[in-house]
Amino acid sequence: MTDNRNTILAVILSGLVLIAWQYFYNVPAMEKQRAQQQAQQQAQAELQKVNPQPTASATPGATPQAGSTTPTTAPGANQPAQPVVARDTAIASSPRVKIDTPRLVGSISLKGGRIDDLALVQYRETVDPKSPPIILYSPSGTAEPYYAEFGWVAATGVTSKMPDAQTVWQQNGSGSLTPSTPVVLKWDNGDGLSFRRTISVDDHYLFSIKDDVSNVGNAPVTLYPFALISRHGTPQVSGYYILHEGLIGYLGEHGLQEYAYKKIDEAKKVDFKATNGWLGITDKYWASALLPDTSAQLQAKFSSNLVGNVHTYQTDYLLDPVTVAIGGTATANARLFAGAKEAGVVGINFPLAGLGGYNKALGLNKFDLLIDWGWFYFITKPMFLGLDFFYRFFGNFGISILLVTVIVKLLFFPLANKSYASMAKMKSIQPQLQALKERYPDDKVKQQQEMMEIYRKEKINPVAGCLPVVIQIPVFFSLYKVLFVTIEMRHAPFYGWIKDLSAPDPTNLFNLFGLIPFDPTTIPVFGHYLALGIWPIIMGITMWFQMKLNPTPPDPTQQIIFNWMPLIFTFMLAGFPAGLVIYWAWNNTLSVIQQSFIMRRNGVKVELFDNLKATFAKKAT
Repeated sequence: MTDNRNTILAVILSGLVLIAWQYFYNVPAMEKQRAQQQAQQQAQAELQKVNPQPTASATPGATPQAGSTTPTTAPGANQPAQPVVARDTAIASSPRVKIDTPRLVGSISLKGGRIDDLALVQYRETVDPKSPPIILYSPSGTAEPYYAEFGWVAATGVTSKMPDAQTVWQQNGSGSLTPSTPVVLKWDNGDGLSFRRTISVDDHYLFSIKDDVSNVGNAPVTLYPFALISRHGTPQVSGYYILHEGLIGYLGEHGLQEYAYKKIDEAKKVDFKATNGWLGITDKYWASALLPDTSAQLQAKFSSNLVGNVHTYQTDYLLDPVTVAIGGTATANARLFAGAKEAGVVGINFPLAGLGGYNKALGLNKFDLLIDWGWFYFITKPMFLGLDFFYRFFGNFGISILLVTVIVKLLFFPLANKSYASMAKMKSIQPQLQALKERYPDDKVKQQQEMMEIYRKEKINPVAGCLPVVIQIPVFFSLYKVLFVTIEMRHAPFYGWIKDLSAPDPTNLFNLFGLIPFDPTTIPVFGHYLALGIWPIIMGITMWFQMKLNPTPPDPTQQIIFNWMPLIFTFMLAGFPAGLVIYWAWNNTLSVIQQSFIMRRNGVKVELFDNLKATFAKKAT
């Protein structure tokens, strides 16, 4: 058992990395390829200008659907298909009110009163600061319509016209929507109902919408306040199993609800009745979410509808009906988050060290789950908080990774100290174990009995050597999760050639680190295996040093595994985020220093340089 312990450990660790590679690299690569093909097909298809909700029932007393003018009709439902137009052309085709904040620019369409034009000016498509800003919302008629809409739905029997997607609102006064200047829109249906909408925005990503309706007609009117987010076309997703992209919400007693696009395509529609909820659509780094009052009774819905060849997705809610008496006024309030999923803005729930954000300021129900911290949030959240803490001091997330790695080493030092001490004792008794094999060459049972007796006398735990690796695995995956899902890591530079810690090392050994104008990763079939940058090579060298710190295993199988493992890991981790590879290389270096110190303190010779000399001597002969 003792002879095979290291072999078993190596096989298990290699298996974990193989599984990780499969899920985090090969599968996403195929998903991206498939998504690109779908996107091309969708771009060629004609889009129909329509709200993607199903038509409501016409039965008496039926609850209307969000975004419909009456319980029986939906705006644009029978309109002919229109060709896709350029985004700038679509924006210029209707009167608009400009949105101008430190983080958002865009406009509100007076036709329909929609928020359908938003760009995130602090985030760019690439690491080049001159590249185009991230586009979040786009109007109907473009290749990828995405917008938010608010208003009123008439109850069954009400014939008064409601504002819809074709309604042209009038701005009260002039000027742009800024954090200090709200915008007021007005519309009169000519039948006794006057509508007034006040839109305000903060200096981050929160819109507040106040809808007032006044009744000067000759009869009371019952209306349902609604809000919706609509997205036309299935967006290209990252395709990683550790990240949710699609429809999301936390709906009271129903808890967290996550529907990927494929899942909601199959379900078609999912309804919820809840209090204290929120819902929306999330991408990897960006999101759009409806944040109703926490005491509001919601009739919420996730839905998918096929319009021609295009899937359209919607999250919406209806509030309880209000009756506007003759001469009376009714008010509905709504909030919209539309922007980047910054942890400090969204919020993080974590004991003693959390970040408040909108989650705390608005008293929302676990809005921090808009960021996909995963099942191991109790590791990923403190990992991010630690990285963010040091970033505030040093201004570099790469330095933060190095410092957090040192802290993790210190936290687990007592456990690692016992582990390395046990390993050192194991090395010191190797002559005794070898003598046992020679004394009882054909009696394996006797060998094991004598070995266990030696372990008992020397107070050695033969399994203790596995602990450093076992500890490193959850830290490794939690850091991977943080690097992958948090926008703070997106385009975060280190030093030198690393411009984005969340992306793989851009250098490549196989084109002599850029000297040859050729990208080896574009080679069909096995090109993705040729992504081998400088930091993965450094990581492989540090892992090789760590392996050579131990004496050469007597078993030939063990020797082969331990000799090839650093090379295998080098190629496997080459496609992982550079920040993760830097962490692994730095952790290996600290482990070599720590293990060498503990071995010396236990009177065991550090055989690193002897083993290195022996390796090169064998190659020379």
